[in-house]
Amino acid sequence: MISDPMNIVPVILSGGSGTRLWPVSRPERPKQLLPLTADQTMLQLTAMRTQNFAAAAIGHPILVSNAAHADIIDEQLKQSGISDYQVILEPIGRNTAPAIALAALEAQPDDTLLVMPSDHVISDLPAFHEAIARALPLVAKGWLVTFGITPDGPEIGYGYIQMGDLCGDAVHEVVRFVEKPDVSNAERMLAEGNHAWNAGIFLFRADAYLAAMKKHQPDMMTAVQVSMEQGKRDGAHIFPDPITFHACPSDSVDYAIMERETQVACVPVSMGWSDVGSWDSLHAVSARSAEENAVRGDALLLGSRNCLVHSDGPRVTLVDVDDLIVVVSHGEIMVLKRGESQKVRKVTEALRAMAAATSSN
Repeated sequence: MISDPMNIVPVILSGGSGTRLWPVSRPERPKQLLPLTADQTMLQLTAMRTQNFAAAAIGHPILVSNAAHADIIDEQLKQSGISDYQVILEPIGRNTAPAIALAALEAQPDDTLLVMPSDHVISDLPAFHEAIARALPLVAKGWLVTFGITPDGPEIGYGYIQMGDLCGDAVHEVVRFVEKPDVSNAERMLAEGNHAWNAGIFLFRADAYLAAMKKHQPDMMTAVQVSMEQGKRDGAHIFPDPITFHACPSDSVDYAIMERETQVACVPVSMGWSDVGSWDSLHAVSARSAEENAVRGDALLLGSRNCLVHSDGPRVTLVDVDDLIVVVSHGEIMVLKRGESQKVRKVTEALRAMAAATSSN
């Protein structure tokens, strides 16, 4: 534990569209704004994630979001009892590196930014808080820290972080970031034991991040800085200048900054994490019956096992079927086999093609 007081500012990235959970998640109300895993929405759960953290003071959160979601975010934060916050409303998405820079410019230079996606699940908050506390001494020295999820299988849907020598209390130097692997490479990395899943959660001082961006991405830094300087404010809402921000290069924080810096560390942690990136992963993190069925809404399941049912209205009845995902939302009905939910992308692509063909006629 460090002796100097630190101020941690939660930075919540809420710009995603969540199309992999169609038909429930849609651009106008993506998955982070929906109550998929609890009575609270995923955004609300994220905003409350740093409550009861004892190792440092927690400042008011800064959210970076799509401008179209401003009113919904206001409503949901106030429902959670959060009245002191700021929302930076992007006129267009430019990926995570510029989004984090917007928040870093709004924070104080010596603030420690805890960057969290708004649509992830963390079920073991004490483990998360303990990992943050282990990272703070390095952050105070100017390191950029990422959190790596201890893998429980050769997952090919995530990027990986290869960890090297210890540089703190169960904190490792990052050797490299690894793209989403094929099965054989995922199995190899799992066998080596020095790899973690890349969760996209970060901890660093605002000034350290901005210094790294100025060094490695000067054009991006200039565009973000000018867009904030020329932006407008309305209460808790901040509107970066749209013309300048449109010209900002688009890149992820991993590619633009983390892979290029030398003082980058990883805190491996097992904290019940999921990015809820598919209906299959939602089934995995949901409360389930003795038959391994996960139900949200009105449903009757007889002799059925390993199913997920999500309905916003009509009762769904399943009889003597196994391993199905059934989703009823916004007047749409989707049925697919468990283990095949990554194919939802094909559905949304087909629907866009149908809509384009209809509009051209």
